Amino acid sequence: MRMILIVGCVATALSVPAAAATCESLASLTLPDATITFARPIGAGEFTPPAARGGRGPGAAFKAVPAFCRVAATLQPTGDSDIKIEVWMPASGWNGKFQAVGNGGWAGTISYPAMAEALRRGYATTSTDTGHTGATGAFALGHPEKFVDFAYRSEHEMTVKAKAIVDGFYGRGPRYSYWNGCSTGGRQGLHEAQRFPGDYDGIIAGASANPRTYLNSWQLSVAQATLKDPASNIPASKYPMIHQAVVAACDGLDGVKDGLITDPTRCHFDPNVLECKGDDGPACLTAAQVTAARKVMSPLKNPHTGAEIFPGLEPGTELAWAGLAGGPEPVATALDQFKYVVFKDSSWDWRTFDLERDLATANAVDRGTVNAINPDLKGFAGHGGKLLMYHGWSDGSVAPRASVNYYNSVVKTMGGTAKTMGWIRLFMVPGMGHCGGGEGPNSFDMVTTLEEWVENGKAPDQIIATRLANGIVQRTRPLCAYPQVAVYKGTGSTDEAANFVCRAQ
Repeated sequence: MRMILIVGCVATALSVPAAAATCESLASLTLPDATITFARPIGAGEFTPPAARGGRGPGAAFKAVPAFCRVAATLQPTGDSDIKIEVWMPASGWNGKFQAVGNGGWAGTISYPAMAEALRRGYATTSTDTGHTGATGAFALGHPEKFVDFAYRSEHEMTVKAKAIVDGFYGRGPRYSYWNGCSTGGRQGLHEAQRFPGDYDGIIAGASANPRTYLNSWQLSVAQATLKDPASNIPASKYPMIHQAVVAACDGLDGVKDGLITDPTRCHFDPNVLECKGDDGPACLTAAQVTAARKVMSPLKNPHTGAEIFPGLEPGTELAWAGLAGGPEPVATALDQFKYVVFKDSSWDWRTFDLERDLATANAVDRGTVNAINPDLKGFAGHGGKLLMYHGWSDGSVAPRASVNYYNSVVKTMGGTAKTMGWIRLFMVPGMGHCGGGEGPNSFDMVTTLEEWVENGKAPDQIIATRLANGIVQRTRPLCAYPQVAVYKGTGSTDEAANFVCRAQ
């Protein structure tokens, strides 16, 4: 998950103290459509997340958390809403800023580790369970308002209430507000920019799982191509073999053989070259598996018009195919979306999925609720908001070009690169998987980058990414503002970022 700033007015009905308050006194804070369920101080290193209760201790992720005021609240903007939020505020050393953190998958839980990281940086921070508990979409069956809460409403309601709580505790609101989210959290960030442009000063939207109905339809289509017929299933044991063939074919396209494909869109790999000449074996693909591999790596298109519906996975993602095509069932978020939201039938069979018919049904049912696709960001840009997007080129869960496509739609709608580069930038990360992982440099500081952009006007042209192994730096590489890529200067170690320059190709 990555961060977003929140700006804007808090509803006038809020009742907040005029001066700083004790943590315990926040229990009596009056907020519209909300109930404070507890407010208590937590000592340094003493927080134990609910999942870790039972004598196991706080865990390493929370031992370094400084003392803070912990406030929990339940929000009910509708009669069927039950949105849980928490707000953590440093007991001392507050940096005067606010960072909300996003969720993953179907959410259903507070993002405690991300809150802990924000708190360590000195932020007042908040997170929500998005209005339900549990990691499935079953909550949406028969509860359309809860689905709206999940889609976007819970994040906005959380933002308004959390900022009021911060104001109540410190006697003043935050100087800057940020959103930090990846995957579902990235989609949440885009919704904030589109629907509530005054909420945040800066938004980090990583690997956005968006547009969701199209993403889910692609995931189900891939499942049908790879799982419906057992002959088409590609065993996970073959993924490394396919990956090695892809890297061998395309690694050198950027002028450097380093095991990374800098720009996968230039790699045109046909899995047909791996087709078995005789019997099936670990070093080749059967004809049915070749067809399945092509499906994974190709854009999903309308069978009649040929129009692209959703991009496919890029060359270089092969080691991460298991979640999408490893079976025995499709991606759970996609399956639940169609079971509980689209068809409202918990026994719906994914094998009956028809792309053209069922995507149209999904969009008709959704009516723009969960898809964050509006490219008109005049409101967000108009108040000085900054949108920092990123996506790993080796993401095997959300096709990387989904972020490229949305970024391009915003640039086109808002008047071209010259008019948008001052407030929106996209960074594609070679070799990185979904929100992290992968073989490439995958550790980078988007929070500081966004702070510099929002607070000091320093727009990021490049961000240094690092690959660590056992705490030791193995490689650094610049991430470049799209569409530029890192190009080797021709001398020096290819493991050092200083020997690369960002350049359009």
